[in-house]
Amino acid sequence: MWPINNGKERIHQPNKSKLLLSQQEIKAIESWVSQMWTYQFYKTARQIVSTASKTLKFKYKMIGYGLNRVVYDLNNGYILKIALSEVGLISNANEAYIYNNCNKEVKKYLCPVKEYGLGWIIMKKVDTKVSIMEYTKLIKLELKFLRYGIIPIDLRLDNVGFNENNEMVVIDYGLFTMDLISPFLRRLVYPRANDR
Repeated sequence: MWPINNGKERIHQPNKSKLLLSQQEIKAIESWVSQMWTYQFYKTARQIVSTASKTLKFKYKMIGYGLNRVVYDLNNGYILKIALSEVGLISNANEAYIYNNCNKEVKKYLCPVKEYGLGWIIMKKVDTKVSIMEYTKLIKLELKFLRYGIIPIDLRLDNVGFNENNEMVVIDYGLFTMDLISPFLRRLVYPRANDR
């Protein structure tokens, strides 16, 4: 289920990839998502990533991971992010939601979303070599998002890169919110808010 319209309505996102993932890969992700809950409280992030990798059995190279998602290079100009936790699920849904619903003036500063489904999102791969010298650009980028009603929670140099036009874009905006009543922000800050 994917929250839309500030949580007032929910729609189901079909768990299919039209272009980039095979049905076998989708089934592997579904298998992982169905069991990931059992690992959340007694394993480290590294152990969860290891368990996820054994479940997924992907041929792709893992290029990074955090507490909530693991990232694979699809070797075709795109990357695949797979949730490792509930926050990872929310982050994937949030990136798809924001990219598809934000103002076009700030959309160009977001890493493009190609496809998404339950537990996964495919985004364009961008150069992530960002120097500390780029901090001024990061501050200007933050102000642009705020000007268009997006609160860029967790905007930092580690979460940006450069596109083919050498423009700074955000590659991880899973914790951003477009409004204070966003179901994504509410779910992160008040986990029981969706039960009300």
